[in-house]
Amino acid sequence: MADHDLTGFDRETFTHDGVRRRILRRGTGPAVIVMAEVPGITPKVLQFAERVADIGCTVVLPVLFGTPGRDADPHHVGRLNAARYAGSTMRKVCVRKEFTALAIGKSSPVVTWLRALAAHEHERCGGPGVGAVGMCFTGGFALAMAVDDRLLAPVLSQPSLPLPITKRRAASIDISADELAVVRGRCERDGLQVMGLRFRSDRLVPDDRFAFLRRELGDAFTAVELSDEDANPQAAMAPHSVLTEHLIDEPGQPTRAALDEVLDLFRRRLLVGDQATGQATVQAADA
Repeated sequence: MADHDLTGFDRETFTHDGVRRRILRRGTGPAVIVMAEVPGITPKVLQFAERVADIGCTVVLPVLFGTPGRDADPHHVGRLNAARYAGSTMRKVCVRKEFTALAIGKSSPVVTWLRALAAHEHERCGGPGVGAVGMCFTGGFALAMAVDDRLLAPVLSQPSLPLPITKRRAASIDISADELAVVRGRCERDGLQVMGLRFRSDRLVPDDRFAFLRRELGDAFTAVELSDEDANPQAAMAPHSVLTEHLIDEPGQPTRAALDEVLDLFRRRLLVGDQATGQATVQAADA
């Protein structure tokens, strides 16, 4: 796989409260905000985005860091180049005040901008609401965005913040107590469902983090937990990225089943009537 030239994605910008960022957009229908993992919007993140668009949603990818479309797979660009790119991106992210890597009981300031983007896309795209997927560094952002009633389908893929360097940090996630209470209330009152995905061996997403989410959200939290042998063995790193680097995109594979669960959540919560039925039929024919 080489760098993706972004063909098939519209390139625009969105500004809120004086902060202007680039976004990529593809598809039609209700919006799903996809927030990439470090080092950024890689070709495999774009492949996932294409799958979301294929079910009848508008997928929107904010450029939060990195170079959109740049291939970061060590098998393709070499281990040294991949490490340099990832390391450079991570260093830049960690010193930016809009991201919070270590603090407990706190949401990253960038979430305010992301909520505004979701509200804008809901007005633009219509439908009952918006979906959101966060990955690794951005995993918990999808949860914090769910304080807004328009966010109907939050997905936390390998949520890695706060970095679990202590037991207390491992048993938490990057959302403030007040915001978590709002999300919990939505789960109890409105039937909001939150999905989390991880590999059980992933040190960045320890058992205690998902235990915390189960305790706080109860049956509203759906955990998809995978074994190491479920991961794509061709990936260059230990099992981590459920929907991208470690996906084995073949029917019957556990990671493909995890991907299908995410897409089904979007169908149930965002697509209604003939639109959802029609898209499900198309996917079944393509499988």
